[in-house]
Amino acid sequence: MKPALQLKLSQHLALTPQLQQSIKLLQLSTIEMQQEIERYLLENPMLEREDEQGGEAFSSAQQFDSPQTSEGEREQKAEREERDARDDREQDVPSAPSDVDDDRWAADAGTFTGAGRDEDDDSDSQDIHGTTISLRDHLGWQLGMTQVSERDRSLVRFLIEALDDDGYLSATLEELWETLPPEYEIEIEELEIALHHIQNFDPVGIGARNLQECLALQLKALPGSCEVRDLALTIVQKHLELLAARDFAKIRRLTGCDDESLKAAQSVITGLNPRPASRFSQIEARYITPDVIVKKLKGKWTAYINPDAYPRLRINRLYAEILSKQRRGNGHLSTQLQEARWLIKNVQQRFETIHRVTQAIVDRQRQFFEHGEVAMRPLVLREIADILGLHESTVSRVTSQKYMATPRGIFELKYFFGSHVSTDTGGACSATAIRALIKQLISAEDGKKPLSDSQLSEILGQQGIVVARRTVAKYRESLNIPPVNLRKTL
Repeated sequence: MKPALQLKLSQHLALTPQLQQSIKLLQLSTIEMQQEIERYLLENPMLEREDEQGGEAFSSAQQFDSPQTSEGEREQKAEREERDARDDREQDVPSAPSDVDDDRWAADAGTFTGAGRDEDDDSDSQDIHGTTISLRDHLGWQLGMTQVSERDRSLVRFLIEALDDDGYLSATLEELWETLPPEYEIEIEELEIALHHIQNFDPVGIGARNLQECLALQLKALPGSCEVRDLALTIVQKHLELLAARDFAKIRRLTGCDDESLKAAQSVITGLNPRPASRFSQIEARYITPDVIVKKLKGKWTAYINPDAYPRLRINRLYAEILSKQRRGNGHLSTQLQEARWLIKNVQQRFETIHRVTQAIVDRQRQFFEHGEVAMRPLVLREIADILGLHESTVSRVTSQKYMATPRGIFELKYFFGSHVSTDTGGACSATAIRALIKQLISAEDGKKPLSDSQLSEILGQQGIVVARRTVAKYRESLNIPPVNLRKTL
């Protein structure tokens, strides 16, 4: 074959670094975006926050203000900025020296008492009150107050370490006994005595080996003695599975009690704590900063960007002036300046896109804001994408891990999208609205004759919503609502 030259035209998508950064920022949550911006602030000296001291604002991109911001809000913002500036000037004025005498120091212990400290100053006492004592420390403190031998004290500590997070002894005494060194010559009866000591500690029910024993320990610790408590103890020890299955007829037949006694015993049992160590568990609080706030202004539901979620960035004026005065530009600083401008522009574009998508969602779900979940209409990503002229993947990135604060609560933007079910009139009903209807029907049902999934399907059919029984069961399970046999009451 002879070599030859050919000309060919083709198109392909090239993702520039600026476009890659824009896509990355768009799909990040608010917390992740703040972390990403902090990283840029540490690496790029050309970038800084507007709230930092040192120079006037010199931004390559205009600050994003919601078009829905009213004149009153702008005036409040200006007054707030003026007040902050006045406070900063007052803080710069040196205060008169205060006399520090020996009264602020404890003469005996030689420790600082903290008298005269600023109320706004962070103190160690706040950290002390903020921490919670662990279960093992709480039980160890009670063990220190108990008069037992050193040998028994060691065995009690051994069993305390074997408790799980709910306060149960998940391993059997035989299994724990086998792990002990033979040279200690410990009998299994000694472990039973040690376990008995733990079960007398607070909280009541600690050290139980199963749910029945945990509830029985709490019932035995109740003050006084009555028939209801004895009946509850019998049910817990012998018929707890029947109570969980709501088989009240069989419980009445086996115990010989009437409906009133059984109802009172059930009330006592349900008032017990199946997880006695739950108050000692470390619960990590997760906070959500909404990206968008929705309010009704002049009869129209309007969305605007949350100012607390929007980072206000600018170009560092000092470095920018130094770079502009240099006859020969510094290549590294010029690159950082360009990257800083890209970041400011992409952050602004991110929130503009979020605002556009959110406003489109609010316009199509305004009945939800007026009447609640039952008025939610079907909505898909493609519908919003077609209206705004965006790609469906862009709308998906915008609605992922972004939150909207409304008078009805805080919702993820994904919440407003869902499948639809056809109605008799040829329309469509949102799956969210159907779940809300199911929840309303079950909350208003007769506890003695709860509605089955088939009955719920028939009731929805009478309202023009054609839903199969299996679909009703799926929606009911997604709402964490138990089946009909577990919702029955006396």
